[in-house]
Amino acid sequence: MALAVTRTRRPWPAGPLWATAVAAGLLCGSSAMAQSGAPTPPPEASLKAQMTRGVQAFEAGNYSVAFDVFRLAAASGDVDAMMYLGVMYGSGHGIAVDYSAAMGWFRRAATAGNSQAMCNIGLLYLQGLGVAKSPTEAMGWFLKAASSGNAEAMFNVGVLERDGMGVPANFAEAMRWFRRAVGEGDVTAANAIGVLYQQGLGVPVDYAEAMSWYRRAADAGSDAAMYNVGVLWESGLGVAKDRDQAIEWYRKAAAAGNDRAREALKTLM
Repeated sequence: MALAVTRTRRPWPAGPLWATAVAAGLLCGSSAMAQSGAPTPPPEASLKAQMTRGVQAFEAGNYSVAFDVFRLAAASGDVDAMMYLGVMYGSGHGIAVDYSAAMGWFRRAATAGNSQAMCNIGLLYLQGLGVAKSPTEAMGWFLKAASSGNAEAMFNVGVLERDGMGVPANFAEAMRWFRRAVGEGDVTAANAIGVLYQQGLGVPVDYAEAMSWYRRAADAGSDAAMYNVGVLWESGLGVAKDRDQAIEWYRKAAAAGNDRAREALKTLM
């Protein structure tokens, strides 16, 4: 499970919430932190340029620079900077993990309307990180984020509906939320729809439909979906068994980092 800065970028290691494949993620070194007292905000005219610099540093792994920039920008009220600080505290990127601090920054950003911060608060509640574990609280925050158009939150609502976390399991609602997430560009949700069709959860088993959704997600880069395409080819579900096709898709998934695909290749090669 992962916290994210955007709908598609997930700095935290992947974990259970996104595990939808069928076969079955310090020393600060920052000058600003070494100083006492509140940081001096940059001039308003330079805030955008500073945030660009901070984001570039974050994405390059230069976390001490990113932290300094985001801390200054957050002092000026920049909501995105608050979000990034939450992610850094929650993930331990460039600073010791502190879930309470992460929650504090996410709440500040969420109060200002940042939907990804709302989603990340939900993740903290779902995993019990810095707060008492509560799928019900998590669902509430995911719904808030989803109502603001956050695709990842829509997907997360679907997962909770599917798995009966915080609410009774409801596959029809899960499908509805996954479809909404796909409509907003969430690749993982397309793979999740394929799982529902393959396993006949809330819908009749339909391997052709499952393959269609897996291919859609795989073509968009989902390694889990690539793996699932391989499973259908290897098992002859909705298609004639084809070992070569299965190997091809497992190789694609493995190249994209999928461990299950690597294990599958060992049995076929």
